[in-house]
Amino acid sequence: MIPKFLKKRIFKAPVATDNTSVTAESATLATDDSPIATKTYSNAPLNQLYRKLSGQVLDVAVKPKLLGELPEFDHDDQTLRFYVLQDYSRSNSILIDLQTQEHKLPPALVGVHDSAHNIKENAAIIFLHHPHAKDTQLSPRLSRLVSAVLQHPELKVRLVPVSILWGRAPEKEDSLFKLLTTDNWQDPSITKQLFNIGVMGRDTFVQFHPPQDLRALINNSLKSDDEESLASESVIANLKEDVLKDIDSKNNDSKEKDSGIKNIDEAPNYAMVASADGNRELVRSLQQQLTIYLDKQRASMLGPDLSDRRNLVDKLIYSPAIKHAIEAEALETGTSNREARILAKSYANEMVNDYSHSIVRGFYKFLTWLWTQLYDGVEVHHFERVRELAADYELIYVPCHRSHVDYLLLSYVIYKRGLSIPYVAAGDNLDVPVLGPLLRGAVAFYIRRSFRGNALYTAVLREYMHTLITRHTPIEYFIEGGRSRSGRLLPPKMGMLAMTVHSQLRQTNKPVVFIPTYIGYERIMEGGTYIGELKGKPKESESLMGLLKVGRKIERIFGNVHLSFGTPLHLSEFMQKFEVPANSLPADRTDTLLDDKASAMVDNIGVKVMQHINKAAVVTPVSLLSLVLLSAPKAALDEEICREQIALYQGLAQQLPYSDDTVITDMTPQQIIDYGIKLKLIERIPHILGDIIQVAGKQAALLSYFRNNILHVFILLSFLAALVARNGRIDRSRLSSIAEQLYPFLQSELFLYYPAHGLAETLNKKLDNLVTHGLIVELDNDMLSIPESNSRCYQQLQVLATPVEQSLERYFMTLALLAQQGSGNLTENEVVDLCHLLGQRLSVLYADDIPDFFDRALFTSFLGALTRLDYLQKEAETGILTFDQRINDIAHHAKYVLRPEMMQILQQVASLNEEEIAHAITEISNKKQRKFGRKR
Repeated sequence: MIPKFLKKRIFKAPVATDNTSVTAESATLATDDSPIATKTYSNAPLNQLYRKLSGQVLDVAVKPKLLGELPEFDHDDQTLRFYVLQDYSRSNSILIDLQTQEHKLPPALVGVHDSAHNIKENAAIIFLHHPHAKDTQLSPRLSRLVSAVLQHPELKVRLVPVSILWGRAPEKEDSLFKLLTTDNWQDPSITKQLFNIGVMGRDTFVQFHPPQDLRALINNSLKSDDEESLASESVIANLKEDVLKDIDSKNNDSKEKDSGIKNIDEAPNYAMVASADGNRELVRSLQQQLTIYLDKQRASMLGPDLSDRRNLVDKLIYSPAIKHAIEAEALETGTSNREARILAKSYANEMVNDYSHSIVRGFYKFLTWLWTQLYDGVEVHHFERVRELAADYELIYVPCHRSHVDYLLLSYVIYKRGLSIPYVAAGDNLDVPVLGPLLRGAVAFYIRRSFRGNALYTAVLREYMHTLITRHTPIEYFIEGGRSRSGRLLPPKMGMLAMTVHSQLRQTNKPVVFIPTYIGYERIMEGGTYIGELKGKPKESESLMGLLKVGRKIERIFGNVHLSFGTPLHLSEFMQKFEVPANSLPADRTDTLLDDKASAMVDNIGVKVMQHINKAAVVTPVSLLSLVLLSAPKAALDEEICREQIALYQGLAQQLPYSDDTVITDMTPQQIIDYGIKLKLIERIPHILGDIIQVAGKQAALLSYFRNNILHVFILLSFLAALVARNGRIDRSRLSSIAEQLYPFLQSELFLYYPAHGLAETLNKKLDNLVTHGLIVELDNDMLSIPESNSRCYQQLQVLATPVEQSLERYFMTLALLAQQGSGNLTENEVVDLCHLLGQRLSVLYADDIPDFFDRALFTSFLGALTRLDYLQKEAETGILTFDQRINDIAHHAKYVLRPEMMQILQQVASLNEEEIAHAITEISNKKQRKFGRKR
């Protein structure tokens, strides 16, 4: 609390504002009667004491948190810098001054004097709305600076907009509290300022936005005015005449007349310039630009005003779109409109978020503690690209889904960095007692896992999504639909994506931008559960007891976690590419279908999102270590060889990056090994001839998960290494031909972004990279060869060639099964089920039980690629797969990569007779029925 005897001093004593200044020598008062009018106070030392004392008191009462990056200034000492705030406030003045001192920025409450340009300002703060100004619509200081810039072409002035938030609770619509604490009063009262300091002082946030050049702002404003033809020629002529008179007057008063502007045209396109009275419209325009800018920044930090949940549900149900859906439901089911409306309302109550700032604050404090317990650090990459878009775009975060921690972690990072927390589409399986209401009050809106065929539920969800988007609420959903059990990205689910596009085509407010987000862990709580589920163990339902079990794992063994924000994807660019017009769907309907162009656009966006997530991958120490050791025989290497292989992978990834967004760990190879031992993922076996590094007991399956996080970064290098290693010598053109034939399947599985039409150039660059590192020897006549047998480079080539083999083995096993069973005998689901069983058997017998071999999603992806490329055809009614000889042609290419003994094993495993197939299909069907029964 602030002592009573200080309150009057702090909030009534003069401070340095647009109109007043306190300096050690004197204090001045500037009015609108002249550019600079001064008045000397006799108690300047007392005012200095006041500023120091009030600053100390405010520093005790208020602990602001800095959001975003500090502004970067050029080193030109001639540049004048001013901080721009929206509303006049004594407490804000002192707060900004304290912040500039703390962060070593140009001071805010120190006079800015530039005698060469007749500038003598008493502080470096501009208030856009100042109650003491003669014209309350214009800032006196901004007016004077505009005049100075127009008169002196060499003058440089930078404006730094600043946002100050006393509390971060989104405001409630029609809230009495909102009226009490509104920042739009012309003269904030003592009560308001005391409330901010006393109640919100510990929840105060400050963000310095990027500096803006005042001259550039002026030029843009005048250019905009010209384009809109706001001024007639006669008005401009009169303005020119007035301005020239003003310039002549100033030049006559100047000792060096040549330094003045002799002609209005020397200031390009200036229709309104030079004097404080002559540039009113220009200043008004600039002030409006800066106000809109700060308003947008504030909205991006707080989010939209909140509506009471009950009112929001009612608005939703009585919207024209849902009224139509209710009538259609009643007509189809034979019920009354009232009954259909009650049903629709129950659906809305299931899903609608109930945002509570107190719950969000509680989560923030709890998660701040939790992350310090779970992780050594949370590293965030490329966040500034999100901040740059937040004010002007509807943000749709589309992260990969690796763990239940994802949505808490991503929301925490966004909130901590000063942006509005997104609403997260969560499966209703999380709506469990205790946890469910907490998540609903913080980030979640719940949707059913499956609602195919339920037209009314679909309509309510689409309308709710539309409501969120048109209210500029940031949204987050997991495009994979569920958590990846293997560490690879899953094929995208297009439902939520289609709803987002549907909303934008009904009504365009802010343009939509998708933010692909990569999340990478070094250990995950669900690791053992994932492996069990891949092996066929039933998925455990979420419950409070399950949450408590996870709570027992809270200890410092999870390393670091990485969030990397990929290159944003603008919906408008896709609409232009696919020729989908804006506002092309009825605004009052949810059941209008997307046409073929819009549907194709949705599919393309889905694939691009996955590719951009992978482009933003972080090659962590654990993922790199996993890739190296799991490629070695028996998952063990001599420590020196292990270091060299890690260094090789780092060099390959750094010298020819997968993408500019990809982040490579900067740990040394030895630090990476020590880090893996610390996390108990690997162990060092002492030996007289040199220590051995091997995967710790029962950790191989888990490490395969982290290897798969970055497999796409190295897969083409591995593929090329395997082609050379398995053949000894191969012609470059032959190598490229085989690679181009099999590339679409790798691209589909790992969401590689390299386009097929430019693949040859990409392959040549990667081959050259391998040649540079000595892993491949280039001979005459474009022949490529392995290094000398048993050399260090030869051993490294063999290790690098291993990762791609597992993917190609799955392909060959699937193709062998299809070829042996013949065209027209199996459905797609049957092929996936049989491949899953064969993969399990193969894994146990030959692959150390690594779950990659039996992940259903991988077989589904491969069959999808075969169908898309027309190698397979699926009958619409039965789902039976048909194919021709080309299936064998693809399998023929496997002999160039796979070892003969492995191909023989795969053929034997895939050889099932009719009785075995019938038995397997029956057992799988019974198992699915039991699983479905448990869910019911």
